[in-house]
Amino acid sequence: MSTKKKEIPVSGMSCAACAIAVEKTLAASPGVKQAAVNYANHSALVEWEEETTNLEDLKKRVQSSGYDLLIENLQQEELEKLQWEAHQQLKKRTLYAGLLAFPVFLIGMFWMHMPFGNYIMWALTTPILFIFGRQFFIQAWKLGKNCQVNMDTLVAMSTGIAYIYSTFNTFLPEFLLKRGLEPHVYFEAAAVILFFILLGKTLESGAKAGTSDALKKLMGLQSQELTVLEKGQPIPKNTKDVKVGEIILVRPGQKIPLDGTVTEGSSYVNESMLTGEPLPVLKEKGQKVFAGTINQEGSFTFRAEQVGDQTLLSQIIERVKAAQGSKAPIQKTVDKVAGIFVPTVLAIAFLTFLIWGFSGVDDAWLKGMLALITVLVIACPCALGLATPTAIMAAMGKGASMGILIKDAESLEKGKKIDVLVLDKTGTITEGNPQVTDKHFDGSWTEMDFSILKAMEEKSEHPLAKAIVHHLSEQDDTIPLTKFKSETGKGVMASFENKIYRVGTLKWLKEEGVRENEAILDWGKNAVNEGASVVFVSKADDLIGAIKISDPIKAGSKEAIHAIQEMGIEVHMLTGDQEKTASWVANRLGIKNYRSETLPQDKADYIKTLKSQNKTVAMAGDGINDSEALSLADLSIAMGKGTDIAMEVAEITLVHSDLKQIPKTLQLMRKSVRIIHQNLFWAFIYNIIGIPIAAGILYPAFGFLLNPMLAGAAMALSSVSVVSNSLRLR
Repeated sequence: MSTKKKEIPVSGMSCAACAIAVEKTLAASPGVKQAAVNYANHSALVEWEEETTNLEDLKKRVQSSGYDLLIENLQQEELEKLQWEAHQQLKKRTLYAGLLAFPVFLIGMFWMHMPFGNYIMWALTTPILFIFGRQFFIQAWKLGKNCQVNMDTLVAMSTGIAYIYSTFNTFLPEFLLKRGLEPHVYFEAAAVILFFILLGKTLESGAKAGTSDALKKLMGLQSQELTVLEKGQPIPKNTKDVKVGEIILVRPGQKIPLDGTVTEGSSYVNESMLTGEPLPVLKEKGQKVFAGTINQEGSFTFRAEQVGDQTLLSQIIERVKAAQGSKAPIQKTVDKVAGIFVPTVLAIAFLTFLIWGFSGVDDAWLKGMLALITVLVIACPCALGLATPTAIMAAMGKGASMGILIKDAESLEKGKKIDVLVLDKTGTITEGNPQVTDKHFDGSWTEMDFSILKAMEEKSEHPLAKAIVHHLSEQDDTIPLTKFKSETGKGVMASFENKIYRVGTLKWLKEEGVRENEAILDWGKNAVNEGASVVFVSKADDLIGAIKISDPIKAGSKEAIHAIQEMGIEVHMLTGDQEKTASWVANRLGIKNYRSETLPQDKADYIKTLKSQNKTVAMAGDGINDSEALSLADLSIAMGKGTDIAMEVAEITLVHSDLKQIPKTLQLMRKSVRIIHQNLFWAFIYNIIGIPIAAGILYPAFGFLLNPMLAGAAMALSSVSVVSNSLRLR
């Protein structure tokens, strides 16, 4: 049964409890396999079975619970416009509410006995509640009809009770006067509470927009217009209309619109927006260019190879979106708390009201009502709901701007626990672009044998084979080989004119019964002592040649490994190379733990062994032969210029394939988790301290009862402080 997965904007959410309610509604819908709702970016990531349900059905179900799904295929610009308009409307309502609330506050606090003061406050407070703050009451009513509660319920009940009680005392004061009670009014509490809540929402809305700034910048790199060359003539075209194979002209200063290969001309290209590296890179004929990067001074043409959503930039944007919408494991606990939080607060508020009412103190029921209102106002779960997702959004966006793609929030949490980092050598520690620097064959080797060697290596998937093919580029590769066989991690063999040829490791050739040649072995040992890799060649069971291949260590590898070790993380190296080469590289870089001549299954076994020692293991690699080990590691890191398989398996992709990005990644992950924990601490501690004080726990000892207006200000401040703390990641 086919499934579909999509991120859908959600409207009507005002707190974490709303997100839980929408998520439960979606998850309970027939045909929905999984649903995750993110309160921070007001979206739902839903996977559903197309034969069982559709978006219209899901929309109706969400609407029945008081919210809405925006299922129209809105472009990012349209969504941003809707969000901007909503933010502007919220700012206006907040401004108008503030202008009316200020005189109500002055009259209620300082001029309460002025003539017609109660009527003036009633006239000013009424539009604050039912015009500028009406969404709280509308949403609370919708949810109430479905036996659901959220932050809007708390706001509507607290301000509604204060307003109704004050209105009654304004128009029917004699009811309490006949019973010897003063008919107090609390219009200032209702008005100022709503103003503070609207102000908090406005500040929160603006701050939340900041957490996705990096993603917006990435989207802004996508070019909409380009110039295609047709029969040598420049033709303007929309990017989405371009097909694979078309030739595109890039002028100085232009953004490169798609991925492809340079066909003519050369220029320096700024790739910092994708890789985090500030220095421009020279692009010449045959080299790759990527969408979103910026051409400098020169002009060139390139052939489009990846178009639409297949470009690297588009894939990065989709991965960042998915990552920002994912949930950290700790969020599951937060969700459970948020799900029962509002009902618990309502129970505490009414229990507070009853305890005060029967306490026997002066104006007991009046104080009880004020305590009830204060508890309802101060106990907003917004900070709790924003604590994790805002930090995740900021972290993922920051990572993307540095050329670090983090798969999901769970991967983010894993980064803090890493004890051991295992590095593949070729392409990770070294350049991954090995070159033949020397070769040595005995006198029986001929030009025809070189052609056979090239034809064999053409069929091999090993990185070193490419170096040999490149070195023998002048040789004929159309030799009709028979009995070709590839032994992963060992070498290749083939037959030509009834003679068996083998190319691979010395160990493997010996296993195959190849006769040794002392001169070839001595030459190979010297090459290995110089840090090179050596591939041995046999013909008809005789060892007759060796090829020296060097893969230089990447600039910055030593610095990066030292930085990782400084973080208290062990660094291990695995390689399929010979012992001497592995030892030379390890010694140069200060790596104490390494393993040479490892096959793919050996790498996987090595990871299993480390994990069996209760170590949390990260693995970084770039090849097909790393994919099994990457999948077994607790945290997998793919070098971006490696294979698609490695990147598909990995939880982190480094776009630039620079080892120096790994310590930066681990530092970002550690800081992100630290900020999440800080946010959750302050969100929880705010409620743990605030609710008892609001209920009046300090009254018996100090005679202190928290003013509902101060509670409203504290509630607004809590949400803004959590979001602001998350923005430190930027």
